[in-house]
Amino acid sequence: MLSREVIEKLNQQINKEMFSAHLYLSMSSWCYAQGFDGAGAFLFAHADEESAHAKKLITYLNETDSKVELEAIEKPSGEFASLIDVFEKTYAHELTITQSINELVDFTLSCKDYPTFNFLQWYVSEQHEEEALFRGIVDKLKMVSDSGNGLYLADQYIKGLIK
Repeated sequence: MLSREVIEKLNQQINKEMFSAHLYLSMSSWCYAQGFDGAGAFLFAHADEESAHAKKLITYLNETDSKVELEAIEKPSGEFASLIDVFEKTYAHELTITQSINELVDFTLSCKDYPTFNFLQWYVSEQHEEEALFRGIVDKLKMVSDSGNGLYLADQYIKGLIK
């Protein structure tokens, strides 16, 4: 049986993952509106991944006879200055999610909740991949700055990252 505190923190993480999905849908829509169809498709697909992360947590809570408590999801921003602004904000957001996962892992270890600690290792690895992915996109976008041809090629590169 999971402790009340672990259940609460896992439910909070579900909300953060669902916010990530909403944020990426908002960013996707902005990209499509600006003609960045590749980045729009990429972020749309990535929103599904974030939703899957939340569902994985929900499944874990259900499997441990723990109460899932879904909260309201904060409205994400829909205004961005540029394509690089979108991905710099995405990368910064992923860093906050990594911090949240690390704090959750640390908490479960301090509680000696080894099954949950073990379960969360998947998220630790996933966040490493997410950070590398978004940092790489930001790096590529910095190379092309605001040049039209470069942005088109960057958009096509981002589209190619869809899993």
